[in-house]
Amino acid sequence: MDYMIRAIDKKKTFRIFMVKSTDTVEEARLHHNTSPTASAALGRTLTAGLMMGYMLKNEKDRLTININGGGPIGTLLVVSDNQGHVKGYVENPDVNLNLKENGKLNVGGAVGTNGKITVLTDIGMKEPYGGSTDLTTGEIGEDIASYYWISEQQQSAVALGVLVDVDYHIKSAGGFIVQPLPFIEEEDLTKLENALGKMKSVSDYFDNDDDVEDIARKIFSDFEIEITDKIPVSFKCDCSEERMASALLSLGKEELKDIIEEDQKIETVCHFCNKKYLFEGEKLVNLFENLK
Repeated sequence: MDYMIRAIDKKKTFRIFMVKSTDTVEEARLHHNTSPTASAALGRTLTAGLMMGYMLKNEKDRLTININGGGPIGTLLVVSDNQGHVKGYVENPDVNLNLKENGKLNVGGAVGTNGKITVLTDIGMKEPYGGSTDLTTGEIGEDIASYYWISEQQQSAVALGVLVDVDYHIKSAGGFIVQPLPFIEEEDLTKLENALGKMKSVSDYFDNDDDVEDIARKIFSDFEIEITDKIPVSFKCDCSEERMASALLSLGKEELKDIIEEDQKIETVCHFCNKKYLFEGEKLVNLFENLK
């Protein structure tokens, strides 16, 4: 089962968010039928979205990550909350590039670096707030770390990993975000940097049955890690027939009338989960009546 932890070292010099997201990313792959490269790109963004959403304060708050680096994969869009729910899609799910020289999936080449990462937080005010920074590598993790530093002046180490099996299913996925707290001493910061420098590939840590808590203690073995919170996580789309009807109503009376007269039906598809909604017969008449 996928789950996420929040932790802190005993001296309260840095905090950790860490998640195992294998099943969540696999569900997204099944919804969107993604290629291995697209699975890795979307999986990394979903994994980051879970942890960034976990940082939100209130249950109704929402966080959106929008990444477009001008590469062939197009836009990556992920939405999450602080309850461990995430949804997302990739504009071109079939894109698959040759492996890099080190044998890794070429996520950076698929995403590109000629564009931006935008992070928006919706806390129920008139407009969401957030920031946008230039992409640095297109590998997602480094770009999110750069976003935190430039937009929020928060040092962060962001590690994201998705391992795709030979049959294209997700073998493992997970990651962590580590953020030094304001009064960290130089000695502890050096120790933290050394711990991160000694890490193996992040995918390797999640490609087994280890508990997330054990992974955190393994990576940061020079510190005493205290787990402060733990929640299950999952891919969850909140689309509904009512929401799709509202979207159709926004087309306007004339355009909707033309569609009805020409096709006698309308089919809509949710970007996030590919669920289809068919409006015909009485449903379509009722929809049109709502415009009067």
